[in-house]
Amino acid sequence: MKKLFMVIPLVFLLCFTFACQQRVEERITEEEAKAIGDIYVRSRNEVDLTLLDEIYAPDVLVHDCSSPEDITGLEALKEYYSNTHKAWPDLHATIDEIIVKGDKIIWTWTFKATHTGPFHTPLGNIPPTGNKVQFSGVAIDRVDGGKLVEEWVYFNVLDVMMQLGFTLNPPQLPEPQEEEK
Repeated sequence: MKKLFMVIPLVFLLCFTFACQQRVEERITEEEAKAIGDIYVRSRNEVDLTLLDEIYAPDVLVHDCSSPEDITGLEALKEYYSNTHKAWPDLHATIDEIIVKGDKIIWTWTFKATHTGPFHTPLGNIPPTGNKVQFSGVAIDRVDGGKLVEEWVYFNVLDVMMQLGFTLNPPQLPEPQEEEK
């Protein structure tokens, strides 16, 4: 009977311990991340957007700082990239660094390109300038089932616009009015 009283709390403790464990998140290896990065770079540099099917989930959600709205779905992402390639047909992408943490991949990247086609922006279409640009940024991707399911893309959009020849002008403030006496 004494042994039974010792076993019951032990069983209860074990059950409680296993019940309280958090679900282990899917982890991606550095090798898997590098393979995904290689496919992405090849897709962009060769303008073969069908390769994106291998690395993005069909319902991917992309938060890109250069897009006024989230890009929802792989087909919408391909259309977005297709428009990019029309504006920058010689686009060359490189991945500078890859960091893997759990189900996330953090990339630093650099794009180089010449603006020779119409560039569609939230502010309207920008005709070709012929200017060369180079800019770097960061992408954070969440992976599920070996595919990219959500992505956050950040880069200095103002820097790109300035390389295209745009300038930043301060707003014109109204003249101060003199007080009546």
